[in-house]
Amino acid sequence: MFLASAALLLGGAPAGAQEPTAPKERNFFSSIADLFNPNRASDDTPLIDPTPYTLAIEVKGADRTLRNAVTDASNLESLKDRPPSGAAGLIRRALSDYERITAALYGQGRYAGNIRMTIAGNAPDAPNIFDIVEASRKRGPVPVRVDVDPGPPFVFGEVRLIDARTRRPFTEAPSLRALRLEPGEPALADDVVRAESILVDFWRERGHPFAHIASKDVVADHATKRLNVTLAVDSGPYATFGTFTVSGADFLTPGFIEERIAIPPGTPYSPDVLNRLRKRLLTYQAIASVRIREGERLDPQGRLPVAIEVTLREPRYVGFSAKYSSTDGSSINGYWGHRNLFGGGETLRLDATVSWFGEKSEAVPDADPFGYKLAASFVKPGIYTAQDDLIANAAVLREVTNAYVREGVIGLIGVRHRFDDTLSMQVSLDLEQSEVEDADRKGDYFVAGIPVDLSYDTTDSPLDPSRGIRASATVEPFAYLGDSGAGPVMVKGTFATYYALDEDRRYILAGRVAGGSIMGATLYDVPPQRRFYVGGGGSLRGYDYQSASPRNADGDIIGGLSYFEASAELRIKITDTIGVVPFFDMGSAFADEVPDFGDMKYSAGIGLRYYTAIGPLRIDFAVPLNPGPDDGDYGIYVSLGQAF
Repeated sequence: MFLASAALLLGGAPAGAQEPTAPKERNFFSSIADLFNPNRASDDTPLIDPTPYTLAIEVKGADRTLRNAVTDASNLESLKDRPPSGAAGLIRRALSDYERITAALYGQGRYAGNIRMTIAGNAPDAPNIFDIVEASRKRGPVPVRVDVDPGPPFVFGEVRLIDARTRRPFTEAPSLRALRLEPGEPALADDVVRAESILVDFWRERGHPFAHIASKDVVADHATKRLNVTLAVDSGPYATFGTFTVSGADFLTPGFIEERIAIPPGTPYSPDVLNRLRKRLLTYQAIASVRIREGERLDPQGRLPVAIEVTLREPRYVGFSAKYSSTDGSSINGYWGHRNLFGGGETLRLDATVSWFGEKSEAVPDADPFGYKLAASFVKPGIYTAQDDLIANAAVLREVTNAYVREGVIGLIGVRHRFDDTLSMQVSLDLEQSEVEDADRKGDYFVAGIPVDLSYDTTDSPLDPSRGIRASATVEPFAYLGDSGAGPVMVKGTFATYYALDEDRRYILAGRVAGGSIMGATLYDVPPQRRFYVGGGGSLRGYDYQSASPRNADGDIIGGLSYFEASAELRIKITDTIGVVPFFDMGSAFADEVPDFGDMKYSAGIGLRYYTAIGPLRIDFAVPLNPGPDDGDYGIYVSLGQAF
């Protein structure tokens, strides 16, 4: 009876009830207030004839999870600070809670619940309920009470997955455990909905683009407290990819997108292939968005046509960034860039950076602490094939560190080849001419090397990954390396992995290891700026910049021929925008070509993350666990993006 009355009242206001007026423009301060309190207003209409009410919700014999589910589902609760308009508005709001609370109970596996609601002591579908509410209003806020008996929890009973065409069980299908539909387990309604999505994805990933749930039969057996579920899946025809059509790409050279699709007709259909294509196209800065639309039917050859729509990103941009660290120094960077310089996806970026080391350099205490860097970077896609890009970087700089002060010119030019969406290799020419002063001497150094970089990345985000691995390795033989001349070889590598501990990715375990070595040269023959250093926000938090590195007899930092680092973090999201990150770091640089793991430094700390649309803002506080006499007490680091 209650639900029938609800449907009647929700269909429209009763005769004589006041209808809401047209929306009124809200002022600036009201709009700002709504950003911080989304329940402040459910619409933009002014309140007419407001009906304040008090609310009491009682959930019989429920734990906190079930109580929260009921109260979170209630419109009466979420909108109680905004009184409804008139008696009709209050009754409509109350009646809408029946369906919402029922859905919340189903979501907790309660299918025999009972909801009893009173407004001013009477049922909301009482014949004279409007008069009762009006009389109650004159005495103050209208009392509303909701009593919920959730009933017993149900578990899954018989669960059947059948072919919609043959009505027979599938010989190949996800397990009931994978679907979270195992008999005897709590019968949560959300798990049934999730299972439908998993089943559809299962057949789409096996080449059936039109797979769908044809029907479902969900029956709650109140005698046995079991939920019996039958899901009938129509997998649809098997398909391969057909022709790809592109629209909206007139801002790029003809054929730019088509050359990078790399999915020939006849390739077995896979949504993952399309997702990788979208991700690959979005790596080009000129492209703002990529929309992939699958055809509604197969062509005569049984192939699926696909349409790709791309949109242009604003080609020019300017911006600035800043970094603060109590150990590494601080910097301010301004930049200008172009995302489509000649119409072929070429990118050019010019950077101007001013840095301040903060404290005197240990090796060069009389040095001016200010540094600078004027840099340019250029990328030309597709110089040989669509998978080959030209990379060029150049910079004029003055760098101040604890170990040395460098002034010079550096440059790198190379070709990057993409083997697939996860693996790429770059071969470059590395040149540098610098004047470097450290604790031992001041000299000019020329460096010429041929670095070969290998990169592998399966993560889901460049700034805030929640799954996958990220690995890189570099081997650089030097034709000339300062006083070493020709012959030395530098090798280094990094491996990081990320694992979400829960489905909502609110708990992410992240780990990283890195190491390297310079072989074929003595320590003092290698230019100071090319040695390895550990310490600071990019390696070993809590220790001063470069401080976990070899020192000379006077205690000055001189760097090493090898290094090792490792970090572990637990990234915990408290809300959608706020997170905390406890972490542990270890590492050191070593004077020999092979790391000496007996002389490691350790640190621990806590970080705060503020998640924005472009990535998390990071604030880390770390303390050294086994500091030496030259180490500080703590380190603070602020930057954009996770630590690794």
